[in-house]
Amino acid sequence: VVLTNKTPISRRVMDACPSMRFIAMLATGYNVVDIACAKEKGIPVSNVPVYGTHSVSQFAIALLLEICHHIGYHNDTVKSGKWEQCPDWCYWDYPLIELAGKTYGLLGCGNIGIHTAAIASALGMHVIAYDMRQRDEALQLGVEYVSLDELFARSDVLGLQMPLFPFNTGIINRENIAKMKDGVIIINNSRGQMVVEQDLADALNSGKVAAAGLDVVSTEPIRGDNPLLTAKNCILTPHISWAPRESRQRIMDCTADNIRAYLDGAPIHVVNP
Repeated sequence: VVLTNKTPISRRVMDACPSMRFIAMLATGYNVVDIACAKEKGIPVSNVPVYGTHSVSQFAIALLLEICHHIGYHNDTVKSGKWEQCPDWCYWDYPLIELAGKTYGLLGCGNIGIHTAAIASALGMHVIAYDMRQRDEALQLGVEYVSLDELFARSDVLGLQMPLFPFNTGIINRENIAKMKDGVIIINNSRGQMVVEQDLADALNSGKVAAAGLDVVSTEPIRGDNPLLTAKNCILTPHISWAPRESRQRIMDCTADNIRAYLDGAPIHVVNP
């Protein structure tokens, strides 16, 4: 039994490890495993499907609210004495943004997307989504399913909430950014490889994209030459959306269940049946 999160399990690895019988992902995503090869060899691969639903959606909205209000920055200025020395009773050094009445676009509306939609709706936003299948839970929240181009064109905030697939690798690129509203806000705490980082940095620096809140990048840990490090109005956090203690406990509990089920001869949460 092999447990992995970020370490790739390729065909070469499986060929070199003939006693491998079961792969347990310590995560929801499983793109680090050669799923087709595992199936060919009769090796079931199980993931942890819903451990981070609440924490990841919460973090997406936290990134958005930080962009809207610059709370961390203004806290720092108050503690450095700026408010004490201010001739007025208050100040703000960035435009502040009210979200009510704006459109939150979701690229992906699975479990995490649905919870993000619920929070965005509670803030008074209209939620639209592009996904390969429509979920009743999303429709009950009032989520409007749209085409991909319509998602890009109508979103005031575009949130990426989809696993990495070949079709969405590099989907946030120069061509698709051009289809978006001037001043769009982009939130990504899904997979960094969905973004062509130089194209997003260029759009941030030109003002086409007003701001970005990113918890993921294409290569992690981030490299010093990543153009997003010096882009305007770009918040970067170190891939921590998943990391509250409650979420990590769910990972361990579900992984234990996955291993127990495999040993009992009835694997669960198998992604390559």
